[in-house]
Amino acid sequence: MSTLTIRLANEADLPFIRSLSPTLAAKAGLSWHTDDVVQKFQDDYIDAMMADTDVPNATYVAARGDELLGFVHVRGREDEVSGEAGATMPLLAVKEGAQGLGVGQALMAAAEDWTKAQGWRLLHLEVFWNNAQGRHFYEKQGYEAETINLIKAIG
Repeated sequence: MSTLTIRLANEADLPFIRSLSPTLAAKAGLSWHTDDVVQKFQDDYIDAMMADTDVPNATYVAARGDELLGFVHVRGREDEVSGEAGATMPLLAVKEGAQGLGVGQALMAAAEDWTKAQGWRLLHLEVFWNNAQGRHFYEKQGYEAETINLIKAIG
């Protein structure tokens, strides 16, 4: 098996990144939204995060040889509690069959290294509450809950 490589994404990687949108959408588990609504949200969110911006950001892909396995996007963000400059990791996805092999950990390490290189000490992320696998993964990496958004369908 070839070595896992983490590199900055390029334009040619965008179809792969977008191809992971259904994987991300499936993890949401939002019974008060239709699958189509969640999928459109995820597609639009990926496009928004990958669009050109003045906000410092980086997208990395993980590969073994020529096979792309996952990606992470990290960008600047002001901390909501302290107001200090920091980063957020709005997107992390590993394709089915490559999960549990250290790909996500390697991508997170790249996001953390990028954040440190900016001179920031905080890296924020959000995960759908119903994504227990994702929450567990992030907690194993040392991330802690800071706020939790709750919602109720009332009509």
